[in-house]
Amino acid sequence: MKKDPRHRAREAALQILYQWDVGRGDVDSAAETFFSLQWPNAEPPPDSLRAFASALAHDAVERLEAVDTLIAETAANWRPERMAVVDRLILRMAVCELLRDPETPPAVVINEALELARTFSTEESVRFINGILDAIRRKLEVKS
Repeated sequence: MKKDPRHRAREAALQILYQWDVGRGDVDSAAETFFSLQWPNAEPPPDSLRAFASALAHDAVERLEAVDTLIAETAANWRPERMAVVDRLILRMAVCELLRDPETPPAVVINEALELARTFSTEESVRFINGILDAIRRKLEVKS
């Protein structure tokens, strides 16, 4: 089954963020490494996928302070740095997308995050991420 290009780009962005977080390096270098050395297909990804994934990863890092503050305020008793790495990165990426892309329906962003959690994390994490993102979505709707 062929995946939707935007979903595949979000998967790539998550993997770039993981490399950035674990490697403690530069996010742009992590993106370059991912696409040149770790891309799972023999043929290179389309430029649009690469651009979307790289921009999403870069923006998530650039907005880290604001995103983590919003997550920490919403997830009672759970500071982002105490969360499982993959769950934290999925949340950061989704919150960033909610903040930067108002034309993308929040339900789409949340569903994509839940699909990433199903692929890369646990069913318990899916529920955790869903609860936090839904609460953040409601907060952002009140502000706008």
